[in-house]
Amino acid sequence: MTGGPAHGTWEPQPAARWEDGFLSGNGHHGALVYGDPDDDRVIVTHHTLVRPNGSQNARAPRLADGLPELQDRLLAGDLTAAEGFTDGRPLQWVQPFHPAFQTRLRRPAGSRQRYRRSVDFATGETTAECAGWTSRVFVSRADDVIVQHVTAPGLTLDIALDHRLPGAPAKLGVGNGALLTPEGALLSLRARYPDSDRAYTGVTLIAVTGGSTTLAPSGAHVADASSILLLTRVRRHTGELDVTEEGRALRTLLGESSYEDLLDRHLALHHTAYHRVTLDLRADGTERALAGSELLKRPGTTALLERLFAAGRYHLLSSSGLNPPRLPGLWTGDWDTAWAGAFTNDANVNLQTASATAAALPEVTHALASLIHRQLDDWRANARAVFGARGVVAPAHTDGESGHAYHFSREYPLHLWTAGADWLIKPLVDHDETRGERDPRTAAALAEVARFYEDFLTRTNEEEHVAVVPSYSPENRPANASWGAINAAMDLSAARHALLTAAAYHPDTVEAGRWRALADRLPPHRINTDGALAEWAWPGLDDTYDHRHLSHLYGVWPLDEITPYDTPHLAAAAHRALQLRGAENDSAHGHLHHALIAARLRDGHRVAHALANVLEGDFFHASLMSAHYPKRDVYNADAAHTLPAVLIETLVQSTPDRLVLLPALPAAYPQGELRGVRTRFGATLDLHWTPDGLRAVLKPTRTHRVELRTSSGARPLDLVAGEDHVLTLGAW
Repeated sequence: MTGGPAHGTWEPQPAARWEDGFLSGNGHHGALVYGDPDDDRVIVTHHTLVRPNGSQNARAPRLADGLPELQDRLLAGDLTAAEGFTDGRPLQWVQPFHPAFQTRLRRPAGSRQRYRRSVDFATGETTAECAGWTSRVFVSRADDVIVQHVTAPGLTLDIALDHRLPGAPAKLGVGNGALLTPEGALLSLRARYPDSDRAYTGVTLIAVTGGSTTLAPSGAHVADASSILLLTRVRRHTGELDVTEEGRALRTLLGESSYEDLLDRHLALHHTAYHRVTLDLRADGTERALAGSELLKRPGTTALLERLFAAGRYHLLSSSGLNPPRLPGLWTGDWDTAWAGAFTNDANVNLQTASATAAALPEVTHALASLIHRQLDDWRANARAVFGARGVVAPAHTDGESGHAYHFSREYPLHLWTAGADWLIKPLVDHDETRGERDPRTAAALAEVARFYEDFLTRTNEEEHVAVVPSYSPENRPANASWGAINAAMDLSAARHALLTAAAYHPDTVEAGRWRALADRLPPHRINTDGALAEWAWPGLDDTYDHRHLSHLYGVWPLDEITPYDTPHLAAAAHRALQLRGAENDSAHGHLHHALIAARLRDGHRVAHALANVLEGDFFHASLMSAHYPKRDVYNADAAHTLPAVLIETLVQSTPDRLVLLPALPAAYPQGELRGVRTRFGATLDLHWTPDGLRAVLKPTRTHRVELRTSSGARPLDLVAGEDHVLTLGAW
């Protein structure tokens, strides 16, 4: 680990808490690994595992008939009118994410001399070893299976699938099965949810080398073996799952394959993706070699940032496949997941996936696209039910199955939020810009967003600007009004962006002309008496500054609507708004959202302060997965997955026509190298910087002229497809 940045982490003791377990995943299955040689536990998770809670058939409230009256009242100055815009239902949560079970390999207590557990980010493999015993685990991207290989002289142990995890329902209907096979044994665990026809079933094939295998009350007993290989899958289903067929599939997969064969197939996908982008901050070699838990005690070191950058990309990749990451990524060891372990679309999913384009992880963008396209029918139903409109409205929360907007309350009128579709689709647009091709599915989704705005934006103010009414700024409220208001800055930015982007994707159409004209009728942003960009552009609505969300600065990040270069007056107002924003409850996502916006506004000092709040706030577990609050309170992936995006934004920013180098680099990181970053104008970038200057190598895939921005100013940069372009600049 001393020759360069660490592409992994390690610990000198097994995990005592599931939160400290090392992680592996393929975007479908997840594995949370304790690494205990005497009780070797691996918690199995899957993106589809959500507990039925009665919300499966829930729909958005049918309120469209009352919308004109609500709009009249709000426009007439009734600042609490939206509180009654409901069908009276109580708050209903989405189906909560939960773990499946744990595989347990128990053996008589033995020596723990020279114990070490580690995870290799480049391979996705966790390893625990001591005194001749080794246990390795990875989740295969190639074969969608959890693979565990254990070796030791005279290996004798009991193997079981154990559902008893914290918070498991008392009435969970659990049945275990076991049978001997030519390889060793096949174990199964079926769990039926209380009061539901839904269940999940896990199947583990045990292949034993040497020794003997017998059945035991808890599963299987292996004696005097030299190694065992476990292949595990879990399925969520209705009715009964054919365990025999699942076992046959695992036996076919195993065939004549060794652990190394299975790993090699996985590496062809994972290793390539992980190594596309690397960050080297020239950290001290001794600090690079520290265990993760020790390195976390040194929050000001570049070695910690290097490792968290690598871990963040690894965990983001590992949790993205069927879906993008949930609030806890892809992992939990407890059935009582905070906020249902959902996909929260009004900041959390968006922040966690923020680095997907620049950090060269199209796997993440594809996972996000998969979630969006599966739910478009539900988004259409939301638009019809609440607003009586064509097109689509995204929900603020989803469990991955339903996209209906049924999660809302008086204090959180999330059914009124209309900006979600634009925010969720924005990374898909960025991905298209990077590759220079427009995905027809993205074009179709954008058209539906634009059609919604055509039907919704029908009310006007005295200046004949259309009004976004009702309008909700997640998850804040005006100081002198209720949550449902008028012309939230985020809604203005999202509507403008969606309409103009849809028009760009559908040029030379009648609709495109209408969409551009409607975008032109949206009101401008308002600057309040504090000189700050107002969170609500409607006159008379006062700002509430102490809040974890920064929804009103959506035009700064992730959009390019407000920049120091094109709109300096608005950028100054946005910067003032950022200065006035409090941290409220110290949520990790609030700090790093703040950092992303500060980077766009070229404020490296503010970026450094926001990073310090997280790094010094004890937000990271020994696993290098993060927490929602300081002191490792509430397991949550926001900080872990968002941090790489923050670091990239301090070094490189791009639009389809602009490249900005070192816009907001904190002074604590005076030298380093960032390799493999993707730009939105179709070039890969390698950047090397020192206090004496920088060197950048651009590898464009298309011929294009962009504007280059550095601390020295702006100049045009002509790029030719297939020709490397080298930039050398003096001290920055």
